[in-house]
Amino acid sequence: MKVGFIGLGNVGGKLAKNLLNNNFDLTVNDKNQEVLSQFKNLGSNTSDSIQNLVKNTDMIITCLPSPKISAEVLESEHGVINNIREGQIWVEMSTTDDNQLKKHALLIQEKNAIALEAPVSGGCHRAATGNISIFVGGSREGFQKSLPVLKCLGKKILHTGDFGTASILKVITNYLATVHLVALGEAWTIASKSNLDLKKTFKGIAASSGNSFVHETESQVILNGSYNINFTMDLVQKDVGLFQNLASKVGVELEISPLVLNIINDAKERYGDRAWSSMVVKRLEDRYNTKFRAEGFPEELVDFEDKQLGNEI
Repeated sequence: MKVGFIGLGNVGGKLAKNLLNNNFDLTVNDKNQEVLSQFKNLGSNTSDSIQNLVKNTDMIITCLPSPKISAEVLESEHGVINNIREGQIWVEMSTTDDNQLKKHALLIQEKNAIALEAPVSGGCHRAATGNISIFVGGSREGFQKSLPVLKCLGKKILHTGDFGTASILKVITNYLATVHLVALGEAWTIASKSNLDLKKTFKGIAASSGNSFVHETESQVILNGSYNINFTMDLVQKDVGLFQNLASKVGVELEISPLVLNIINDAKERYGDRAWSSMVVKRLEDRYNTKFRAEGFPEELVDFEDKQLGNEI
């Protein structure tokens, strides 16, 4: 199967490299010419034109940073929708708006092509090794046809149901991760101001009922001081905003989410759009003149688990 991959950012670039590692016939597209050159050197085909990429592949994967950019790639005159043909598969791996996703899916299906959504969860370090989790929404037939590719991209693969269900689930999980991150900022502040050994505190939280995936990952780069989680402040702001939009859509008035969004907005204003999202905890470090630091923690997360061929869960 010939695969086209559009969007080679922090997550997309790592996912695309897994396809190369598994000997797929890969063509990539990205606005960053330096990244395209890197992929060409690795043995990938490259295309400056989305139109040509679509015409020369069987499956098109998009992994883009915002609903706006997804719309440009899908809806433009030379974009995916106008050029996709019968029997081709489009897989959206971006975290984006569910209404926009459904609109794109209908337009793809009108061309007698297959539309799937497949957002990922688990962090960039797991995207790099192919051990990330993938939620897939769309027809069961399309899911089965795409599974050989998806198994090389991720470890745990869940078919969530109809198109749109995977993106809602992904937004929910991203929101929960953000809540955990904001709460960790407060926890580390209390630990630091109480003069606890922060290395032992990390171990204690990890061994307790207060543990979370976010603690096991993001707390490490916070304690290192790099904050480098390979996920930026503008993206976490987008994710919480999408969760708020879902709540409005179903008529639910949330209590925690608006507060979390205000905290993220403040951190983004202080440290910038492209600051690492884990720097939200730095607000409290700065306010209370303390540092969450301990020796022995990595500057950037690495997944040491061996790649296993993915499976449906």
